[in-house]
Amino acid sequence: MDPLTALLDTPRAQGAFLLRVTMNPPWSVRVQDEAPLSVVAMTAGSACYAPDTGDPVHLRAGDLLLIARPDPYLFADTATRPPQAVIHPGGRCETPAGADLHLPTYRGVRTWGNAASGSDAMLVGTYQSVSETGSRLLKALPPALLMRRGADQRPGLIDVLAEEIHGEGIGQASLLDRLLDGLTVTAIRHWANSPAADPPGWLRAGNDPIVGAALDLIHDQPADPWSVASLARHVGMSRAGFSRRFVASVGEPPMAYLTAWRLALAADQLREDNTPVFRVAAQVGYTSPFTFSSAFKRHYGVSPLTYRQQRAIPA
Repeated sequence: MDPLTALLDTPRAQGAFLLRVTMNPPWSVRVQDEAPLSVVAMTAGSACYAPDTGDPVHLRAGDLLLIARPDPYLFADTATRPPQAVIHPGGRCETPAGADLHLPTYRGVRTWGNAASGSDAMLVGTYQSVSETGSRLLKALPPALLMRRGADQRPGLIDVLAEEIHGEGIGQASLLDRLLDGLTVTAIRHWANSPAADPPGWLRAGNDPIVGAALDLIHDQPADPWSVASLARHVGMSRAGFSRRFVASVGEPPMAYLTAWRLALAADQLREDNTPVFRVAAQVGYTSPFTFSSAFKRHYGVSPLTYRQQRAIPA
């Protein structure tokens, strides 16, 4: 498993909120739903993404936009259009004055807008939550990641999602989630390989076969009692030579990367179930729950139990 695959696996959609939005100008929607990751694929017409800070981004049919921050933004036919609707967490829609607003839905629950066949059409998917391991990736991305039509997209992926978004068959929700993941992975990979991008070293470290092999070991076997010496031995290098090569490629020492990865995995486990802390510690390679708790608190600022109480995913 290359580093990009390991990290791209983590923002995997589960019951993602997906809509086909159809609009006729003039239209403008302010989005403040606090979603950590949103995906917009233009299928017809044009639109403008205007964050509160930063320059607006103009989209055309076939373009793909990833919004990798929970910050509010405006989506409209033009960046200067005052908002006509405000989207809150949970998909609640209001007028700018705060009155409940239910714009018409067309052709089923997954299509929404002010016109049944609007000239501006887009597919919008939002990840309601992202794992801690996924957050490591999202923090490395620019706030908005634009992929122009034809840049590097898998043939027809947007078209397949546009077709399937109307379906209601067996496994439909899972299929839509995977298609949304496909768009997300494609856009991030395109950005990571772009000459203009400045991704962190670990995102491209798989290009080095030695460092990539070490990262495979860390990602696939995080509970093993790794040391710099044992990792170096597994990849056929001296301890000093491996350490220098890892730092040059990844941007941090092997043990620092291993610790951050283990703690991120542990944080996700604490969010997801009630596994005792000592078992979580063992699952990510800590033989002592006290050592684990101390390391976790240094990294996240709270104890594992407090983190679980603050971040628990509602049943």
